[in-house]
Amino acid sequence: MTTPDDQSPAPKPPTPAYKDRAYRSPWGMAGGVLVLALVLWLGVDALFQGHGRTPWLALAGLILVVPLVIAFTLRPAVFAGDDTLRVRNPFRTATLPWGQLASLRSGYTNEAVTKEGATFQLWAVPVSLRGRKRASRRAERAAAEAADIARGHRPRGGLGGFGAFGGGGAFGAYGGTAAEGPTRAESDQIIDDLRELLERRETAESAQGEVTVRWAYEVLAPVTAGAVLLAILLAVG
Repeated sequence: MTTPDDQSPAPKPPTPAYKDRAYRSPWGMAGGVLVLALVLWLGVDALFQGHGRTPWLALAGLILVVPLVIAFTLRPAVFAGDDTLRVRNPFRTATLPWGQLASLRSGYTNEAVTKEGATFQLWAVPVSLRGRKRASRRAERAAAEAADIARGHRPRGGLGGFGAFGGGGAFGAYGGTAAEGPTRAESDQIIDDLRELLERRETAESAQGEVTVRWAYEVLAPVTAGAVLLAILLAVG
C-alpha cells in the first residue's frame, strides 16, 4: 500500500517549442476604426434623421458597407503556431500545415505558396515599399559606419553610432543604430521569421496534414443581404 508521500507528482505537460504569434497591420486597423466611425456616424444620422426612403437606403448601406470595412481592415490576421500557419483574409480563412507549404514569397505582396501551387496572400502583412527604401538607406548608413569604425574613424552618424565622446552606441534589433531604427522593413522581418519557422517545422510529424479553407460567411451573408436590399430600393425608385 502506498502512502501520499510515496506518490510521485503528476508529470507536467510539455512546453510548446514555439509560442503562437498573431500578426496584424496596425495601420490597417487604425484606418478601419476611423472609417468605421465615419460610416456609422453618417449612416445612423441618416437612419434616424432622414425622410422618405433615406432611412431605408441608409440601413441597406450600413448592412453592406460595415461588414466590408471590417473584412478589409480589422479581420485580416496571420497566426503562426508550431504546426500550422493560419491566414485570415477578408473573405476566407486558410489553415496551412507547415509540411504543406513550399515557400513564403515576398514581392509587391506577401504570399504563402503550398506544394500543390495554391497561393494565399497575407493581407495582414502588407508590403511597404517606402519602408523598404527607408530600411535600405539605414542599412547603407550602418555599413558605412561599420567601415569607418574598422578604419578607426569616428562614424558619420555622430551620436547615432559611437557617441561624440567615444562612448559605445546601442544598435537596433535588426542592425543599424537605435536612433535610426532597424535596417530591415517590418513586413520583410516578419516574413523572415515565418520562413525560419517553416524551415524548422516543415518535417515535423505534427505539422503535416491537409490544407483547409473556410469561407467567411459571417461577412458574406450580411454583405449579400445589404446589396440585395439596396438593389431593390434603387429599382423600386
